Amino acid sequence: MTVAMDEKVKAKPFLKWAGGKGQLIDEIDKRLPHEEMQQGKIDTYVEPFVGGGAVFFHIAQKYPSLRHFYLIDINQDLVNCYKAVRDDVESLINELGLLQRTFLALDQTQRKEFYYRIRKEFNTEKADAFRTETAAKLIFLNRTCFNGLYRVNRRGEFNVPFGDYKNPRICDQENLEAAARVLRRAKVLHGHFGESRRYINERTFIYFDPPYRPISRTASFTSYSKDVFSEEQQIELAQFCKEVNARGVKFLLSNSDPKNEDPTDDFFERHYSEPSFTIERVRASRAINCKGSRRGHINELIITNYLLPRPA
Repeated sequence: MTVAMDEKVKAKPFLKWAGGKGQLIDEIDKRLPHEEMQQGKIDTYVEPFVGGGAVFFHIAQKYPSLRHFYLIDINQDLVNCYKAVRDDVESLINELGLLQRTFLALDQTQRKEFYYRIRKEFNTEKADAFRTETAAKLIFLNRTCFNGLYRVNRRGEFNVPFGDYKNPRICDQENLEAAARVLRRAKVLHGHFGESRRYINERTFIYFDPPYRPISRTASFTSYSKDVFSEEQQIELAQFCKEVNARGVKFLLSNSDPKNEDPTDDFFERHYSEPSFTIERVRASRAINCKGSRRGHINELIITNYLLPRPA
């Protein structure tokens, strides 16, 4: 399926997500295999940790000639929400419009009560067959919760408290419609990152954006699903990168830089030591932190397994 990319509204992420790549897009774009994508040598894009999808939306709209897109995530709520946007955006917009009108008409005390009622309904409904109404509630919660953070407890229940926003934009109709147009080009799948093996060949480009390895003991945002992305899984992912590299598949991976907190922490140098791997440190804004004083510029890592384009 092809989609016209000359739409007036450029699609962007419709969910705020911990580790979202909106503020790192320029650095990632500089390191993409542009020539192969433009020439059709790469015709498939795979993203095994889709999250907010900033890189997917950027690439899908910049390279309309790419033929295949596979978006995978372990978070079932997130996957279901993507499918609702792609397959039932009109109903989703209607549901969000109703939630927005109801919420904005309330005073702050009533808004807080309404928020917790929707949160309870969401946690109850998502255990059953997923519906568009449930996806609308996820977007509503994302727009009105504290810090726009997605977090669940060990039972898989969304547990972020109410956020104190005066006029949140809950229903962004234009962006949802634009996102739906782009997502119609993609298969959206629920699963472990290893599930991407079946969609990978020598004409594939993979972008890995795993839950970040915490830069300190208190800075963990890895619990965006009920199963924490552990140190062992970070090592498993490094092994997977070596596997796809051996198959001649190009990838780009982003992660936190542990040297921000501990200059002696060489985790990535040890586990991404293949001769063809390049580890770069780039400056990025800390987008989500519970303490305002801890938000600022830090280094993040970009790891690739191919020669980077030379500066113009």
